[in-house]
Amino acid sequence: MVVAAVDAWPLAGATYSTNFPSTVFFRAKCESLSPQRVARDVGRIDILIASPECTSHTCAKGNADRSEDSRRTAYQVTRFARVMKPRWIVIENVVHMRSWSKYRAWLRRLESFGYRCRAQVLDAADFGVPQSRRRLFVICDRKKDPPEIAPPRKTRLRTAATILASPEAYKFTPLRQPRRATRTLKSAYRAFSAIGKNSRFLIVYYGTDGGGGWQRLLVPLRTVTTLDRFALVRPTRNGHEMRMLQVPELKRAMGFPPSFKLNQGTRRDRIKMLGNGVCPPVMRAIIATLIRSASD
Repeated sequence: MVVAAVDAWPLAGATYSTNFPSTVFFRAKCESLSPQRVARDVGRIDILIASPECTSHTCAKGNADRSEDSRRTAYQVTRFARVMKPRWIVIENVVHMRSWSKYRAWLRRLESFGYRCRAQVLDAADFGVPQSRRRLFVICDRKKDPPEIAPPRKTRLRTAATILASPEAYKFTPLRQPRRATRTLKSAYRAFSAIGKNSRFLIVYYGTDGGGGWQRLLVPLRTVTTLDRFALVRPTRNGHEMRMLQVPELKRAMGFPPSFKLNQGTRRDRIKMLGNGVCPPVMRAIIATLIRSASD
């Protein structure tokens, strides 16, 4: 049961209220919030789940300047842990957080409060999520060494094709048209060269992994980000058409259940919220593993 949440974004609060009506929501930055106040209002908790800012850790920022203030939001975890003393802490971030100059010192701070820590990189695709999403999870336990998080046995990789809506659910436009960006067309031509002109595929924007700006549908979707990143291309008798993937499709790509309501804000807001999220099946597996380990 989620008893409390903290976020400075009003839309995040509205989404919590819609899906978890009994959750106490603190609309604030952690830096301006008193852990003592939260402890008083919420009471004892068993687990603290945190996702410090990742924008100055991620490689997606390229050569842009990094903010040490942004990176140091990780220390808000230690500030709250010192006061609230939950049995477990789970921290999620991009894999590149490990290269932060203060990463070891930050871990030692957690250990100084009595926590034993395990850092593990998990890919959501290994947990039945139709998306390749590698993230760092730092798992902390006050009573014993945290267990290794193992993917479910015999989990089949789910593909990007499984998230797509019915063919006529959304409007397509011609791939070739005067206003279409040259970069988009070049990505499509690379896909044609690799798989021919009779197959559907995805154009991938803002990629830095050498994928050529496209991907096949028979593999998990590449990482969902806070930007409108994916376009579906299909062949027709009148030439190729394309459309951007829509929020319900990206919600499926993140592994959210159909019952989860994401209807706050604009389309861009909802994509941003999804890109900032943690895939529920991964967090469910982590928590289930921790609970099982407590009874061992």
